[in-house]
Amino acid sequence: MSKYRDRLRIIADILTAVDSRAKKTKIMYGANLSHSLLEKYLDETLMIGFLKLNGNEYEVTEKGKLFLEKYAEFSAKCSSIKKELNGLRFEREILEKMCEVPLCSDLKSNLSSVRHNRDR
Repeated sequence: MSKYRDRLRIIADILTAVDSRAKKTKIMYGANLSHSLLEKYLDETLMIGFLKLNGNEYEVTEKGKLFLEKYAEFSAKCSSIKKELNGLRFEREILEKMCEVPLCSDLKSNLSSVRHNRDR
């Protein structure tokens, strides 16, 4: 798991940890959250309507399930774009290397061959 998770990722992790039903402890460990962050996000997901409280167990609502589906699609698109960007970075590195000034010994031989060809 990366060091930084944004709000959407945390909410998705909570909903995934709940699965069908779960108590706070299971959610806290499943979503890898501190108790204070868990409380904050549980309140938020209840207010949004992604979760509902049934006794002392949380359940994912239909709205929460829809969010998880949309988030999975979004996450897949982001992953695809990251791969594309990495490919573009590699291509840029190749172009940058093509523009590098050669070392001194290479430069001298290149200059003399250019002069030789020019003088013909």
